Amino acid sequence: MARGNHIYVHYTGIVHHGIDCGDGTVIHYDGEKIAQVSIATFRAGNNQHFVKRYGQCDPDGKVIQRAKSRLGESKYNLLFNNCEHFATWCKTGLGDSEQVSNAGATAGGASGSGAAVAGGLGVVSATGAVVGLSGSGIMSGLAAIGGIIGGGAAAGISVLGAAPGFVSTVAMNKVLEDKKSLPSDERKAREVGRNMTTVGAVTGTVGAVGAVAASGSVAGLSAAGITSGLAAVGGIVGGGMAAGVAITAAAPAVTAAAVGYGAYQVWKLFSK
Repeated sequence: MARGNHIYVHYTGIVHHGIDCGDGTVIHYDGEKIAQVSIATFRAGNNQHFVKRYGQCDPDGKVIQRAKSRLGESKYNLLFNNCEHFATWCKTGLGDSEQVSNAGATAGGASGSGAAVAGGLGVVSATGAVVGLSGSGIMSGLAAIGGIIGGGAAAGISVLGAAPGFVSTVAMNKVLEDKKSLPSDERKAREVGRNMTTVGAVTGTVGAVGAVAASGSVAGLSAAGITSGLAAVGGIVGGGMAAGVAITAAAPAVTAAAVGYGAYQVWKLFSK
């Protein structure tokens, strides 16, 4: 037992947090109120607990003082005042919950990217000389969108992926945001993850265009090649060209999240 430590245990589907008093007891939010309980009660059947490491935090005495000052409080709120908010506040004076922040950022990124993909399809359908999501409508729309940056239909594919990729990048940067309270190795891993998220978004865009060029019965980025490629990509999910547009537009978002979070985890693994 180490006085003033922020400790946590894994329950089914959640992580529960508290402050170690150093005397065999833990102060935590039990779901109803802040209480001081035995370590065994806090673990609730778990054989061990873990210590959350900090880069910057307040002295142990102040941590315990803060924890005891809120004993008996009954203002639990899953999103704004949960057990992790409480333990983090005791350590730093700032309430924070990684579980809530990450869940919110991830959900927001997923819904935002999905909305951007759907919006992109709408733009393709409405833009260009031929309206709609027929083969000619899609090619006409992509060409018009690509013309914004001085390109053609292939450039249009890249432009469509920009919005979902941006939303995903913002979400991952929130998940991996830098905090002075974190240990230096964690901060470095998050920095690597944020940088690689941007790389992933660019890679996803290039990969999507390359997949269209290589997937169809007509190779390349001619009109016939793009038409054939989008149809082949859409066929993966049982759709046609419109489904292919949706998949290629989503690729930067998916790749950004996968590459960024993967790089973060790999850096943590090899920096131990």
